[in-house]
Amino acid sequence: MEIHLVIHGRQNLSTQLYRQLRAAILDGRLAPGERLPSTRDLATQLGVSRKTTLDVYDQLSAEGYLTTHRGDGTFVADGLSKRPGAPSTSPPAPRATPRALWGSLPEAIAMPAQGAVLPIDFMGGVTDKRLFPFDSWRRCIAHALRVQARGRGTYRDPAGDQELRLAVSRYLGFSRAIASNWQDVLITQGAQQALDLMARVIVGPGDVVAVEEPGYPPARACFMALGAQVVPVPVDGEGLVVAALPKNARLVYVTPSHQFPLGMPMSLGRRIELLEWARHCGAVIIEDDYDGEYRFEGRPMEPLKSLDREGLVAYVGTFSKTIFPELRIGYLLPPAPLFGPLVKARQIGDWHGCALTQTALAKFMLDGDFAKHLRRMHGHYAARRRVLLGHLAGDLAPWLDPVIAAAGIHLVARLRGDLSEAAVIGAAREMGIGFYGLAGFHAGPPAVRGLLFGYGAIDEQDIDTALTRLASLLPTFPREGDLSA
Repeated sequence: MEIHLVIHGRQNLSTQLYRQLRAAILDGRLAPGERLPSTRDLATQLGVSRKTTLDVYDQLSAEGYLTTHRGDGTFVADGLSKRPGAPSTSPPAPRATPRALWGSLPEAIAMPAQGAVLPIDFMGGVTDKRLFPFDSWRRCIAHALRVQARGRGTYRDPAGDQELRLAVSRYLGFSRAIASNWQDVLITQGAQQALDLMARVIVGPGDVVAVEEPGYPPARACFMALGAQVVPVPVDGEGLVVAALPKNARLVYVTPSHQFPLGMPMSLGRRIELLEWARHCGAVIIEDDYDGEYRFEGRPMEPLKSLDREGLVAYVGTFSKTIFPELRIGYLLPPAPLFGPLVKARQIGDWHGCALTQTALAKFMLDGDFAKHLRRMHGHYAARRRVLLGHLAGDLAPWLDPVIAAAGIHLVARLRGDLSEAAVIGAAREMGIGFYGLAGFHAGPPAVRGLLFGYGAIDEQDIDTALTRLASLLPTFPREGDLSA
C-alpha cells in the first residue's frame, strides 16, 4: 500500500521524508506492527534515490521507530502508542505544576519591563560601559586564554579562582578595612547568588528572615522562594530599626553602607546594636555592600564585618556596580563555620563560575587597572551627582525632598505634599524620561512616596535636561487626592 507523502522541491529530501514518516508514526496514522513499503518501492513512488529512503529508514530504526525483520520487511515498532504525541484513550496525566509560592513572586524582579528604550533614563543599578577600559580588559582576557590553553580540561574549585580570591581579599583589606585571608573568600555569580547560597545553607521552610522595608526586592524574592517567612522591618534615619526585629529571626538582610533604596547609612550605634542583637538571638546577618566603593563625602563608615568579632556577619559584594552587571561576578565573605557548607551548595548548584572571566578579573585587579578604573568612575559619578543635587536643592526643591546619600550611584527624593508618584512617572515617560518610584521596593503599603534617580548610566547634560523639564512640568501634575476623586 502506498503511503501518502509529499515532497516539496528537491532540497533536504531526507529531512522531508524523515519528518513526515516520524509524524505519521507518532500521530497513529502508521500503527505499531504495520509494514512499510520497501526502500526500493518507496523511492520509486516518490521519485527519489534509493539511498535517500535507505538513510531515512536507518535513522528511524536507530531512534526506535522502525524494526527490520530480515527477509520479511520493515515495520513500525511496537509500543509507540505510548510515545508523546500519540493519541491516547486514557485520561490525560496531571500537568506539571510549580509550588504555589512561585505564583506570589513578581514577574520581573527589580527591573523595568522590556519595552521602548527611553532617550533619558534614570534607571538604578546600571553602569556606564562607555567609560570602561576595554583595551585593558582585552589584554586581561588574552592573558586568561593563554592560562587556560596551558591547563587541563577539568572542573575548577567551586570557591573560585585562587588569584581572584587573593585580589578580593587584598581589596577588602585596603578599601573596606576587612581583614581576611584569600581562603575565606567565595567567588559567586553576582550578589544574588551569594544571597541564594546563604539562604540555602541557613534557612529552612518556615524560618523567619528579616529584611529592610523598603528594601531590595530580589533579596526578598530569594528568601521567599526557599520557603522562608519574610518579615519586613522598618528603617529610619539611622538605618534598620533593630528594636523592631522579630526575636525568632534566623537571618537578617541589611544594606548598612547605603540603605537600598533610600540611601542613608546605618549609624555606628545602630550597627553595634544590630551585632549585639544577632549575638543574643543566634541570628546571622547578611551585609550587602552593593555600591559602597563610591563615597563622595564624609569619612567611610566601618562595615559590619569589620566590627564583627564573633562570626555573625556574611559580607556580600559585587562587581556589577563597579564594572558592569553582565560580568556576573561577586564575592561572599561568610562566617568561618559556614564556608564549607557554602562551597558544597555552590558545587551542587552550578559547580563553579566562568574560569576565563575570573582569571581575567584577577589580573585586572592585581595589575592595578581596577583601582585606576574606580578612580576614573568616581570622578564622573561625582560630577553627575553634583548636577542632580543642584536641581534638587534649586528648581525642584518645592516638590522634592532629597535623602542625601554619601555613597552609591543613585539618590532618592521624597515627594512633598500630596504629589502623586504614579502621575510624575507617567508624565515623565511621555516626555521620553524614565523615572522610578519607591512603591515597588515596599513589601506592604508604601510608607514613602518618592523617586529614585540612578545616575550610573546617564551623563551630566542629560541629567540637566531631564530635571529642567521636570521642574517646568511638576506644577501641572495631579495630586494623590485628584487621582482618587
